[in-house]
Amino acid sequence: PQHVVLYPLVSKSLRNIAAGKDPLEGQRHCCSIAQLHEHYSLGYPDLDELQKNPQPLIFDIEVLKVEAPGSYQQDPWAMTDEEKLQAVPLIHKEGNELYRQGKVQEAAAKYYDAIACLKNLQMKEQPGSPDWIELDQKITPLLLNYCQCKLQCEEYYEVLDHCSSILNKYEDNIKAYFKRGKAHAAVWNVAEAQADFAKVLALDPSLRPIVSKELRSLEARLREKDAEDKIRFKGIFSQ
Repeated sequence: PQHVVLYPLVSKSLRNIAAGKDPLEGQRHCCSIAQLHEHYSLGYPDLDELQKNPQPLIFDIEVLKVEAPGSYQQDPWAMTDEEKLQAVPLIHKEGNELYRQGKVQEAAAKYYDAIACLKNLQMKEQPGSPDWIELDQKITPLLLNYCQCKLQCEEYYEVLDHCSSILNKYEDNIKAYFKRGKAHAAVWNVAEAQADFAKVLALDPSLRPIVSKELRSLEARLREKDAEDKIRFKGIFSQ
């Protein structure tokens, strides 16, 4: 039993990993003995029972798949800082390829992983320092790619949040204005969409054909909506 007394903590970490969570989520910052105190719950009745009454364990291991050498990729939480930096360009490339294949959700997940790697590194730097800014400039294009995926998935409010956060730091980011304008248009924030598209033109007049197309699409949708509203509410005030 003394050899398996810490297994409940290991098992909880493995269950977190299987659920896509940080393996240390929920662990208290105290010594192992305190973790094992009878009043501390791991959140799983079977592990709580094993924690109170340690006993020899027998493990059945099932091989789910065999991966070719060099093909395994660690999850971001398991990487060292150096491994995170090395992994980001590869994850970015994988996201781009998935996007080209039309696998938008899968591409968004890759961009998210790359952003998570860089955010983890950025948290260790002083905000506004040269290293922090360098990491932030690597995060921004990934975040814009992520927003493009979210636009196609019609998750417009997430796009609004992320693009606004970019523009709070980089007031001349044309792509952020354009994507935010599309998101505003999609949720009927007409004035806000027009303002964002106007900013795009002010920053780069050569984009007028693309912006004009978006504005014509917005105007057409508005006319269609007005027509539908007139039909829906026709005679409502004469009853």
